[in-house]
Amino acid sequence: MNEITKIVLTGGPCAGKTTAMVRIIEHFTGLGYQVFTLPEIPTLCIQAGVNYLTDDRDYHYQAEKATLQMQLHMEERFMEVAKKCGKPTLIVCDRGTMDISTYLPEETWQALMNDIGTNTIQLRDSRYDAVLHLVSAANGAEEFYTTANNAARSEDAKTARMLDMKLITAWNGHPHLRIIDNRVDFEKKLKAVIREISNVLGLPSSVEAERKYVVEVTGELPETTESEITQTYLISNPNTEVRLRKRGWEGSYVYFQSVTKYISENEKIETERQISPYQYVTLLQQADHTRETIRKIRKNFVWEKQYFELDTFLDRNDGLNILEIAGVKNPEKIKFPPFIKVIEDVTGNTDYFNANIAKKVDS
Repeated sequence: MNEITKIVLTGGPCAGKTTAMVRIIEHFTGLGYQVFTLPEIPTLCIQAGVNYLTDDRDYHYQAEKATLQMQLHMEERFMEVAKKCGKPTLIVCDRGTMDISTYLPEETWQALMNDIGTNTIQLRDSRYDAVLHLVSAANGAEEFYTTANNAARSEDAKTARMLDMKLITAWNGHPHLRIIDNRVDFEKKLKAVIREISNVLGLPSSVEAERKYVVEVTGELPETTESEITQTYLISNPNTEVRLRKRGWEGSYVYFQSVTKYISENEKIETERQISPYQYVTLLQQADHTRETIRKIRKNFVWEKQYFELDTFLDRNDGLNILEIAGVKNPEKIKFPPFIKVIEDVTGNTDYFNANIAKKVDS
């Protein structure tokens, strides 16, 4: 049977879960995992018309019971699917069973568990390999707290902080609960998510520093996971960069939109979301015609417990190979594979940022 890992991504309002989900898909798909991301059930119920704020106690109880049963059923069905997919599988739940308890009085939650024949140990400790709690921006990054990007979110900052603590308390006791706070910038917060999941999977996981090199491939690469990547930049406002990305292999693709806002010379905020094929095609009409569409083949591989990404650019940049390695603070400690010849260290060189590589020569 293939290896299946199931984790919960939780946290207070405006914690960055949506963008983290996209980063998880891209990173671990690139490592050869089948990644299933399960949606937040209460949000689906609200969108379907459920009113959790009702004063009707019987209605409210049945709505919460249905929510918990749907959560359990969805996870169990995807576990069955995962058993048949033929490769290592990562199931990421946008919130889990214990999140539901934070919105209920303790006696109501206990009654629900009794009603469906379960308990806290089964719901909290036995179902998930890890729980990652992303702290709300309302707690430590208040300037970035917003309710504008989630129609189901209405909490003010104070309420968001209280809910954030209730969620941590609900999951407290899980053997692999990790709290990822706002003491670092958002990009480092996302990298911490990848690092913690990598630890659970037993993979090389240090992703705190990135190095980038122009290289020449001089020999046969080890087993790799390959992806075709098409990256298109859209017309955007000053200090904002918007790009579309199509990523996949052999006709199976996923689509993403990324927005980077530059706050200052040394600070930026980047958000990503997965979009539908139709949205991708529609947004392509907003392409920035002063930039070429980037096409490249990405090969991910591990060498000497180090995780490498090798991008081979096509079209106008045909033959350009850029190797990235994450998690090595001291470049002298990098163990380069014998089949890679380093031409130049371009770490931090803006000429090799994708947005600049895409610029047309005559623009």
